Amino acid sequence: MNKSTHFIGQPLYVQLLNYFNRDKILSLSQAQGGEHYIKKFDAWHHLVVMLYAVMMRLDSLREIKASLFANVNRFNHLGLKHFPCRSTLSDANKRRDSEIFGSIYMNLYEKYRHELYSDSRNCGQPKWLKNLKIIDSTTISLFSNLVFKGVGRNPKTGKKKGGIKVHTEIFANENVPSDIKFTSAASHDQFALIPERYANEELIAFDRAYINYEKFSELTQRGVIYVTKMKSNLSFERIADTDYEMTTDYGAVRVETIIFHKHTKEKDIYHKARKVTYQDKTKKGKIRFISLLTNDFQMSAEDIIAIYKRRWQIETLFKQIKQNFPLRYFYGESANAIKIQIWITLIANLPITLVKNKIRRSRGFLGLATMIRILLMSYVSIQGFFEYPHRDWESRIAIIRFLFYIF
Repeated sequence: MNKSTHFIGQPLYVQLLNYFNRDKILSLSQAQGGEHYIKKFDAWHHLVVMLYAVMMRLDSLREIKASLFANVNRFNHLGLKHFPCRSTLSDANKRRDSEIFGSIYMNLYEKYRHELYSDSRNCGQPKWLKNLKIIDSTTISLFSNLVFKGVGRNPKTGKKKGGIKVHTEIFANENVPSDIKFTSAASHDQFALIPERYANEELIAFDRAYINYEKFSELTQRGVIYVTKMKSNLSFERIADTDYEMTTDYGAVRVETIIFHKHTKEKDIYHKARKVTYQDKTKKGKIRFISLLTNDFQMSAEDIIAIYKRRWQIETLFKQIKQNFPLRYFYGESANAIKIQIWITLIANLPITLVKNKIRRSRGFLGLATMIRILLMSYVSIQGFFEYPHRDWESRIAIIRFLFYIF
């Protein structure tokens, strides 16, 4: 049988691993004590096995072992010198600090972030897009309430499930996490909004769960612009006449200057803000009024609305990760093992995003991730196949036509 025109001497998985630097990963692990008393199963082996499990969507240590056995002949390409048993992988997930994998992710992100943003792809985009950061959190349900405290009331029957909240920050023009923090699901989002982390002229967008007048005042003092959705039950005082701005997409937009006052034991907090109210249609065609808050008084109302609508980008990212790398089953019960698996999921998302940006053929992330999972251990060129997948079929048609012409 003729070889595929996309044939290459390495499995597709090895081509994805080429994005990683083995020496750098071992160096990061050694710096954080991850290689103490380790003889064989170092951080590189750990990453290769876990990344394989997440990309193949394997549900247990037993499945991981069986799948590795099925591809034992390809281990030389993977750089695996030692075949890990279930207890070895379980112990590594429990003992090797999850922050090592956080460092691996951040190192990979910093190394390739220039490929995540392209001036050609973002031609014609507004100037504020480069400075826009979006923050939000997503909750991952767990099987127990012992490791991470769950949110809500205890059910009348049965045990309450726990949950881990993943606080995420992304740049709007990159669409991958640039900063990650973990807390229990019971913690409130506003604690993750830290004004000291933002510099002058930075722009951040977030939902109404982050509303905190004191932090809003600190952001304003630091020259940081925020845009968020307003809660319906907020008390405020209107200090300027209502104005109406005509916009291209939203018609007449109501703009007000308001001030919030909150009394605490330590001090009185006053915060001046701009309220922008516009009409929006639901999927069913119903009209609803949405009010936004910002501390910026210079940008047009249309830009403020566009900035907040960009916030939906992070929700799409959460859906993308959960849809393609479902975290329904965990390979360990400890907090460290759970965090490692989440970090590996984020790491898996990054090289696939890089491949998606690199290939010249337009492809959705879901279809690309599915094909990569199916062909993960196949000897096909990752770029050649995804740019022109029909080449094999067309070459065979050409041969058939040639033979038909001869005979």
